[in-house]
Amino acid sequence: MFIDQAKIYIKAGDGGNGCTSFYTEKYVANGGPDGGDGGKGGDIVFAVDPNMNSLNDFRFAKLYRAENGENGSGKFCHGKCAPDLVIKVPRGTIIRDEETGKIIADMFDADSRVTVLKGGIGGKGNARFKSSRRQAPAFSQSGRKTEKKCVILELKTIADVGLVGYPNVGKSTLLSVISSARPKIANYHFTTLTPNLGVVKYYDHSFIVADIPGLIDGASKGAGLGTDFLRHIERTRLIVHVVDISGSEGRDPVKDYYKINEELADYSPKLAALPQIVALNKADMATNRQIEDFIKETGSKCVAISAIIGQNVDDLIKTIYEELQKLPPVAKMDYEPFEYEDKNTRDFYIMRDADGAYEICGGLMDELARNVVIDNYDSFKYFQKQLKDRGVIKALRKAGAKDGDLIRIMDIEFNFVE
Repeated sequence: MFIDQAKIYIKAGDGGNGCTSFYTEKYVANGGPDGGDGGKGGDIVFAVDPNMNSLNDFRFAKLYRAENGENGSGKFCHGKCAPDLVIKVPRGTIIRDEETGKIIADMFDADSRVTVLKGGIGGKGNARFKSSRRQAPAFSQSGRKTEKKCVILELKTIADVGLVGYPNVGKSTLLSVISSARPKIANYHFTTLTPNLGVVKYYDHSFIVADIPGLIDGASKGAGLGTDFLRHIERTRLIVHVVDISGSEGRDPVKDYYKINEELADYSPKLAALPQIVALNKADMATNRQIEDFIKETGSKCVAISAIIGQNVDDLIKTIYEELQKLPPVAKMDYEPFEYEDKNTRDFYIMRDADGAYEICGGLMDELARNVVIDNYDSFKYFQKQLKDRGVIKALRKAGAKDGDLIRIMDIEFNFVE
């Protein structure tokens, strides 16, 4: 099964906790704090694997979690930082945030590598909180926690040329003739069920051609999995529109030509605006009048061929190559990269709860709450000092807080004292 779209959950590693420890040695009564810091959690990194050509690896594995940082320990031993979790994807994969739909990264280059989620920083050990007035701090800091995110992986084939047309017009046969690709070929509709790539050699040059399964009416709206297939030619520079000029199945090649172009325009105006070469396939079964009438009716750039016997195939390759020389190379998608932002550890806001308590929220509160051990005097004094130094106490007075009012910060409650 060919998988070209997947939804997965990712979570960077949490930071390791700082350690509360005091140096102990024979004949040393008060050795002082020696708790080490926690290690940093592992990042979530996406990297291109040139050996992958689909997203099949993500069919069953849905959660990717980096390791947590190691906790600190005594004797100033810092916790080990966790290794990054590298998730390998095929070239051409688009990574989107599931909630907003925005693009995080386009894995366009063969060596593309991007950090999507950063691991939590480790907490500080109690040795970090020692000061001239706080000689023996009996508290440490917890590591920063990270959040699980959901991303959509979408594979968009990178090719110079895209083959389009109705089913059974000879696209796969053409690809097998002009390249070393060996797609499945048979005389029935939808023989091709997955995109195929082939490298076409033209003297000392080469270009990549993508053959997608045949399109049907309503493909731009998803009929026959049309939208799944069309995404694989969005990056192409040139469209080769394959038409059965003989009308061997009773179809009108002119109507087919216009209908496929309508589907391309409905799916993406940018795709419809790409230059086209029309390959009039099965020309060995058509009359000169049929070929001339098609060219006159459509006014398109045409090459009459017969893929199955190799008639005029070299002329088609030459025409494609010459057209590609006029066009810019395949480029990355034009987008504004979306990044998961770390919580701003300086921001906070105050709101009044229904019970009259003042609740303080924001990234600053999340950060400060990591340091608090409620039943430890030194820890709570440090917490109060931070509230004052960061302007929280001043903001509470401005909000109308008075002596004795209840203050709530996450699951911490205390009374305001002037």
